[in-house]
Amino acid sequence: MFELDLTLSSLNDYPHLQTLASLGALALLAVIVNWLTQHVLLRIVRRALSLSLKDRAETVFREVIARLANVAPAIVIYQGVLVVPNLPTEAETVVRNVAAAFMILTVILALTGALNLANELYSRRPEARQRPIKGYIQVGKIILYAAAAILVVATLLDRSPLLLISGLGAMAAVLLLVFKDTILSLVASVQLTSNDMIRVGDWIEMPQLNANGDVVDLALHTVKVQNFDKTITAIPTWRLINESFVNWRGMQESGGRRIMRALLLDQTTIRFLSPEEREALRRFALLDIYLDGKARELETWNESLVRSGRDPVNTRRLTNVGTFRAYMEAYLKVHPGVAKEKTLMVRQLAPTPEGLPIEVYCFANTVEWNAYEAIQSDLFDHFLSILPEFDLRLFQAPTGRDMRAVAEGMRAAPEA
Repeated sequence: MFELDLTLSSLNDYPHLQTLASLGALALLAVIVNWLTQHVLLRIVRRALSLSLKDRAETVFREVIARLANVAPAIVIYQGVLVVPNLPTEAETVVRNVAAAFMILTVILALTGALNLANELYSRRPEARQRPIKGYIQVGKIILYAAAAILVVATLLDRSPLLLISGLGAMAAVLLLVFKDTILSLVASVQLTSNDMIRVGDWIEMPQLNANGDVVDLALHTVKVQNFDKTITAIPTWRLINESFVNWRGMQESGGRRIMRALLLDQTTIRFLSPEEREALRRFALLDIYLDGKARELETWNESLVRSGRDPVNTRRLTNVGTFRAYMEAYLKVHPGVAKEKTLMVRQLAPTPEGLPIEVYCFANTVEWNAYEAIQSDLFDHFLSILPEFDLRLFQAPTGRDMRAVAEGMRAAPEA
């Protein structure tokens, strides 16, 4: 005890040494408090509150708790520096201001972590895909960071935050210019979300930005689209409001995907069918109803012409292209891959220099890409193969083989 009193009395003779010793003791106390907070008190809090959290949410929650734990040693330093002997007032003010600024920054970082935790928990809800809140979370972070910057600077300068805020009025134009994209993106994000124009998982197409794929992320400034070639396109959020894009969600929700493709027929092969050819086509079971109905209709019409003494040229006859079109429609109606409850038709479009278009317009009963392409290919494989039965040909531009055959025929002609 005597030795301790001797030591304390000797420290009184050296005020600077006494100040350093007190600062060391204060730093040691701060470390002890931090250790106790991290390993004892907060561990109990983690176990009590993280029982229902899993995976990523638990990780974010631990980060929030760890940041809050740093407030305890800062409080010790903020209050303990007042009892350090022989410490100049200026140094005391600086230490307290730095500790206060550190506490403000730590609390703000913890609040941003809490926003991340809220977003993580919300993303597990069923409605999160339809109405994501990531954009709002980012706006909240920007507000918190701005508030932290003002408070930290005001604390370090030992001035009222109101003075700094009043000075921001002169910087309003500069801030609007700096945060122009953020403001535009915020307005666009609100419109996209409130009008349910886009969701995570939607297939969107925006050719002007080379975007054609699934939306994988909706953020404040950008919307990320994973294209079908696995590349990522980042679209500024405000451009989805200012420019047009295609959202295929309606197709996916309907359960069917449209098939709209035309066969270009060689118009020189289109002609009337003779009675013998018409009867020969009855071997196609799909044409029974069509041929029977047409036979009655044409018979009634032609008999009326005969009774009125009209020229036989006015009689109506079946055509090979009309019969083929009826066959295509009947085939679509019985195909298992075609949706029967949706629009289904085979129509003839205006003739073109490339041939007469016969267009199929129907819907596959699936939206899965591979299955859809298989159904569409199966349909047109059959239509292309069955064309010769109706004495029809597809239009095709001359190829090198055709030119070679013509040239060989011209060389053989003089010899003949």
